[in-house]
Amino acid sequence: MKLAPYPKYEPSGVEWLGDVPEGWNIRQLKYAASINDETLPETTDPAFAMSYVDIGSVDAIEGIVGVEEMTFESAPSRARRIVRDGDTIVSTVRTYLKAIAYIREPKPSTIVSTGFAVIRPRTTNPAFLSYAMRETGFVETIVARSVGVSYPAVNASEIGSLEIPLPSHEEQRAIADFLDRQTAKIDTLIRKKQALIERLQEKRAAVITRTVTRGLPPEAARAAGFDPHPNLKPSGVEWLGDIPEHWEILPLRRWYRVVNGGTPSSTEDAYWDGGINWITPEDLGRNRSKRMGNSRRTLSTEGLMNCGAQLVPVNSVVLSTRAPIGHLAVTSRESCTNQGCRTLVPKGSCTYPDYSYYALLASRPLLEAAGKGATFMELSADLLGSHTVPFPPDSEQRAIADFLDRETAKIDGLIAKVDTAIARLREYRAALITAAVTGQVDVRGVIASESPNSVPSMSL
Repeated sequence: MKLAPYPKYEPSGVEWLGDVPEGWNIRQLKYAASINDETLPETTDPAFAMSYVDIGSVDAIEGIVGVEEMTFESAPSRARRIVRDGDTIVSTVRTYLKAIAYIREPKPSTIVSTGFAVIRPRTTNPAFLSYAMRETGFVETIVARSVGVSYPAVNASEIGSLEIPLPSHEEQRAIADFLDRQTAKIDTLIRKKQALIERLQEKRAAVITRTVTRGLPPEAARAAGFDPHPNLKPSGVEWLGDIPEHWEILPLRRWYRVVNGGTPSSTEDAYWDGGINWITPEDLGRNRSKRMGNSRRTLSTEGLMNCGAQLVPVNSVVLSTRAPIGHLAVTSRESCTNQGCRTLVPKGSCTYPDYSYYALLASRPLLEAAGKGATFMELSADLLGSHTVPFPPDSEQRAIADFLDRETAKIDGLIAKVDTAIARLREYRAALITAAVTGQVDVRGVIASESPNSVPSMSL
């Protein structure tokens, strides 16, 4: 099914809209909806129970993805906006400006953060209005109007002054019904692909865990010149179970020196932007490979000398030990870290860091569980050094790491393809919403010709 344009168009007078179908009205949002109608008063009963939605708990596609149950007394001061069925919430904070959600049958006493503008339609179709506010051009206009340095945001009145296209009520309903059906189909496809990624990630983790606890699969072991069916022995470690009897179970400190990190003063410009790699948990979290190359920020020699961090060589294993625990990588260049990371520096040539990387990946849940602290969970240098992992002979470590490089690369390639497919579906979803609510395509009367499982194409 192909979607065709309307018969005739006319200028909208709005830059981001361009031409719209003849007869459509263009109105400021404030004339189609009210904004922030209801707020919990400060005299609210302290025991009042609410379902609270913060600005970080809204996804552009899934809508509300997190709700906290609390009382008024225990709620943050920003938990004040009352929402009803048919409202649309729009984040006014730039970091979350694309977090827009349509409220359908909310829990009783649903309250959202004052970081949202609550848009309540007057005579406009609620679903159409919500789609119009999720249209890419409208969202980008909101983003462009946000102001401020430390906490950039847009005022709710600014959102109300933005213009939106308003076809007849009958067309609004037809467009909303069409988009409900089509976005539901696309969202189902996206969820299926996300589930496939989860299964692939589970398979990846299982391959790593099995190989670092039992050794190479028989065929791979035979090809590498190792016993394909080695005798096993109890490891004495719960997560490991039985391991090949010629392997050792040793604390990391036996083969590695644990090195801490540090951060120089942020007010001293001379400490920054030098040639020294400075790895943080954020860098590790963004890194998508086993190797860690360039960090986001760098230090000067003076900065390194004034922060307590140490340079570590290539082929050291860097691990985030707070916020969160467990991101890791093997350095591909000389580096240092901040205090949120610790580094395992090989003491000699009797261990292979690439193997240790996979052994640590397999035992990541234990590392996370070992974290301690009142303000935040942290894995100390002593606990990290005491962490035990299996150590095969060096030649077998290398063979295991090489095998896992190949196997994880295959799985990662499949995950990347599925990720690309999801990105394209999301792009198409956004384009379909834009085309329908701005009148680039005419969706009136498409129900009769619509296949239950088809997603229409657009001829623009």
